[in-house]
Amino acid sequence: MFVLPDESRRLFKDPFGILYPEIEAALPSLAGRIVYSVGDVVTHNLQKNGIVPAIAVIDGQTMRSPCDRLPEVKGTCIRVKNPPGTITDDLIQALYDALAHPPATILVDGEEDLAVIPLVIAAPDSAVLLYGQPHEGVVLRTIDAAAKTAAIGLLAQFTRVD
Repeated sequence: MFVLPDESRRLFKDPFGILYPEIEAALPSLAGRIVYSVGDVVTHNLQKNGIVPAIAVIDGQTMRSPCDRLPEVKGTCIRVKNPPGTITDDLIQALYDALAHPPATILVDGEEDLAVIPLVIAAPDSAVLLYGQPHEGVVLRTIDAAAKTAAIGLLAQFTRVD
């Protein structure tokens, strides 16, 4: 398991891609691409706009409160535990399993926010990942070599605990 030290949390406050104030502004960038989502509201809003993410990572929460816009579970449902501030080996394995057999929904018991990092590392180039930026909008990150390098750098901020 990877644990994010308190002193490194500030590195995760800035958007890890292009910030859009609302999901509708990001939709034109999704045409013809494989789409991944992290977060209940983002996934719900994609589905509402007719887009089924190849992988959706959700936890039933939004900003630490129960989500009132729960997305539909599409494809295989994989359940994993992932405590806040961590990236568990089970979550990483679930992402790889989902990448091999889309569509899939990963239902996290705990917190799904940090799934962005291993998903960017594992996802194929030219796919896009969307996640919510609290009180600001939605972040879109195109998967490419620069995104993978940046995600590996962020993962290096974690402490490995076995």
